[in-house]
Amino acid sequence: MSLSPVPNVPFAVDTSTWASFQTRYDQLLNEALEESGLRDWLGQWSQLNRVVEEVGAIAYIESTLDTADASKEQAFLNFIENLEPNYRRAEQALKERLLTLVSDDEALGPDMAVTLRKMRNQADLFREANIPLFTELAKLGNEFDKVTGGLKADWNGEEKNLSQLDTFLLDEDRAVRERAWKTIMGLWQSKRDELNIIYEQMLALRRQVAENAGLPDFRAYAYRSYNRFDYTPADSIRFQEAIEAVVVPAAERVYDRKRRRLGLETLRPWDVNVDASGQPPLQPYDGQDKLIQGSLNIFEQVDVELARHFALMAEEGLLDLDTRAGKALGGYCTNLPWRERPFIFMNGAGTHDDVQTMLHEAGHAFHAFESFSLPYIWQTDVPMEFCEVASMGMELLAAPYLTKDHDGFYSPAEAARARIEHLEGIITFLPYMAVVDAFQHWVYTHPEAAMDATACDAAWDDLWVRFMRGIDWNGFEDERESGWHRKLHIFHIPFYYVEYGMAQVGALQVWRNALRDQSQAVTTYREALKLGGTRPLPDLFAAAGAEFRFDESMLAELVALVEDTVAQLERAN
Repeated sequence: MSLSPVPNVPFAVDTSTWASFQTRYDQLLNEALEESGLRDWLGQWSQLNRVVEEVGAIAYIESTLDTADASKEQAFLNFIENLEPNYRRAEQALKERLLTLVSDDEALGPDMAVTLRKMRNQADLFREANIPLFTELAKLGNEFDKVTGGLKADWNGEEKNLSQLDTFLLDEDRAVRERAWKTIMGLWQSKRDELNIIYEQMLALRRQVAENAGLPDFRAYAYRSYNRFDYTPADSIRFQEAIEAVVVPAAERVYDRKRRRLGLETLRPWDVNVDASGQPPLQPYDGQDKLIQGSLNIFEQVDVELARHFALMAEEGLLDLDTRAGKALGGYCTNLPWRERPFIFMNGAGTHDDVQTMLHEAGHAFHAFESFSLPYIWQTDVPMEFCEVASMGMELLAAPYLTKDHDGFYSPAEAARARIEHLEGIITFLPYMAVVDAFQHWVYTHPEAAMDATACDAAWDDLWVRFMRGIDWNGFEDERESGWHRKLHIFHIPFYYVEYGMAQVGALQVWRNALRDQSQAVTTYREALKLGGTRPLPDLFAAAGAEFRFDESMLAELVALVEDTVAQLERAN
């Protein structure tokens, strides 16, 4: 597939070069301004930003749809080398001008207070010297995508990529699972040196970014860059410790139940994803069209307006869901802000995980649709910690409608299996999240040591042993210690992972509310999404019916709810 260019732009611009954009940014910069006319001026600036950001989004999407297409790669490189650096400069100049005209964060009204606080922070953090470094980092991210997107192996005479090989980890035949796991690990190990080199180069650049900004390390820079006004690195570490105290033992219970049900002496890495009953893997759909239709049916049960949003995306070709050779790894939802549409990218192969991914990314898409009505693009910049409440919350809000009597994917017994898998996956995910987050705290506060890949391996392995108990990796220590290679966030978006843990705690609270009153929980959820990024993070959580806290007592309450629900589903099926 291919996306259409930016449609119906009401002014003449050549989207392949910066020159015509520069003219319009200069006009805004030089316009005579008084505080009373600022909102109109902001509207013009916002519209211009929407066009630039859509150009960048299209270039990124196209590059991930086919990592082997040189023309798509070149278009993406053109954006990050020629347009994005100038966009950063133009943005900085306009922010500086705006901030000289507004006396405080409330000057433009309460709906712009958070935006102005972010602008002050970002303007203070800006350094011209960092612009070329960000360009180099984006190019290295593209290299990571090319290396990993090209991983494939022969499987019974057919070429399979990583997403396709992953499906064999669900096979009830343990020998098949083991062979698939070893094949996947072999592919990653074959690129170990290349990925180490990419990461080493990234670390050096990020260290320089922090130094240029006058900050002690890249962790300090990242927390500022992500506008984390409501928690600190110390709070994240306390969250890790709460997970260790409360969730790690619960995850051990999940793994031990699976081991016993499978009749195994030890649970090996290739046993983790198989159904605990030893049944064949769920096969909810075959091909993108059936995934779209089944998902649409589910969303119609959740909320009719949300279903209309999803149907519009399908109608306009804004869903690319099946895996294929050359696609980048993973899944994402990104926005096309000029046309006010989201786009969803996936690597679906017909598994239940793919259904969960679809529900998850649709939650992001619904967040975008609900907040597009806000007048300025900056107001749709939502803290990631709450963006993920939208996505993870949708996974849980949709759960009652997975069955075929709701035109979903499963029989009642299959839906129970799917829900158990999902809920247990939440418990086992949180310790993994803690590993990913704690690893990056170590990397960026030990910059010299982290330049040695073997030290990174050792740090990852220590954290894995601490948090990921219950799985026997004996004989595969090399594969375990290099596990950080297999988490693309570590390469692409450093320190963007604790958000998933925080959001999961928020989403579980949304689900807790839905168990009491599904209709009211969905209404509250939608109202929170409509706020975009116009409220501080704790207020967004509160609007969704959740508390922004991550202590042991909160985790204990939610883990107990998950475990009780799993037990109920098991008894009923």
